[in-house]
Amino acid sequence: MISKQLTEKLERIGVRVPRILLPKEGVDMSKWAVVACDQFTSEPEYWAGVERLVAEVSSTYKITLPEVYLESPDKQERIKEINEEMKKYLDEEVLEEKFEGFVLVERTLKSGKERRGLMVALDLEKYDYHKGSKTLIRATEGTVEARIPPRLEIRKEALIELPHIMVLINDKEKNVIEKTRGEEVIYDFDLMMNGGHVRGWKIMDEREIEKIAEALEKLISSDGFLFAMGDGNHSLATAKAHWNNLKTTLSNQEQETHPARFALVELVNVYDDGLEFEPIHRLVYKVESDKLIKFLEGDGEEVAVIMPEGGKKIRIKNRGSNLPVGNLQILLDKYLEENPETKIDYIHGREAVEKLASELQGVGFILPGMDKLDLFPTVEKDGALPRKTFSMGEAQEKRYYLEARKIVR
Repeated sequence: MISKQLTEKLERIGVRVPRILLPKEGVDMSKWAVVACDQFTSEPEYWAGVERLVAEVSSTYKITLPEVYLESPDKQERIKEINEEMKKYLDEEVLEEKFEGFVLVERTLKSGKERRGLMVALDLEKYDYHKGSKTLIRATEGTVEARIPPRLEIRKEALIELPHIMVLINDKEKNVIEKTRGEEVIYDFDLMMNGGHVRGWKIMDEREIEKIAEALEKLISSDGFLFAMGDGNHSLATAKAHWNNLKTTLSNQEQETHPARFALVELVNVYDDGLEFEPIHRLVYKVESDKLIKFLEGDGEEVAVIMPEGGKKIRIKNRGSNLPVGNLQILLDKYLEENPETKIDYIHGREAVEKLASELQGVGFILPGMDKLDLFPTVEKDGALPRKTFSMGEAQEKRYYLEARKIVR
């Protein structure tokens, strides 16, 4: 049990010590952990492969909804099955509450690079995803509110949360995560489908947690900025929307401690040597390519275009954004609004864009990367970036669902 004094210290920085759920002994962890649901959205064969792999075992695949299925006709049935499976995992103690504490995560990527993270719960009362917000926790990209309702359908009936959310801290001196010492290894295994390897350490010692809290507090900027969204922007926005709905039914006292007020996330230092920012490319399909190119062309920035017949560069209209991705996204949003039959997807990796542009007879847009060290200054000065400006690594390097936490009493 965390002391009242330490709890109050953590409250000042929007952090809560979570009660961590993990699978019981005997569960195959390499089949339990599945990559973030918002990956491989144009590659259903990836998810079909996962489904075959975990068909007969306990897996987070069965308690999350890959976004490739968000528009499928059986979506409601899938959501019902997810909530039933969550209850089953708790009732049958497939998931067990292991301890109250943080988790130090050591991820070895398929490239061989290592990335460290720290699992904590963040206070949703200190988060606002709207552009221009000055909260402790801030969005780094524009949030599309229309993407929240389908996710909310799952969360509003969910008993537990399994995060793929990664939140960044701006720790140049590396005093938080890099100086944290784990007490005991709680998992250590290879991740499926070229995900690399992951090891987790339990942190329950109050002195270690207090040291983390003090180091985090020193990172708060002059305008009260500490945590920047990295991955899972819409997942955290959904958790916030659920909490806003739920708290209207609770007393002030109940609101203080209700588990749904908090969201489990992995903190990562933007200065981590294993963290790389990758550009997120665009693929537009079910489209007349000549019509789209004509709509985009102007005298602004140059953008690389890939089509089945080959690649070229075009200049696009300037729509007031400081970044090429911002101007392109504004234009594409307008085109999609005027041409609802046309579809867009956000793709990691040039090779994947080339492959899918050929297969879907689509138009791909190859975008430049962003220097990760520009993130905090840009968000602090200008607010959220255009959506899908950057990705923290390629698809297989994303966080895998692993730890869980109850969000009901």
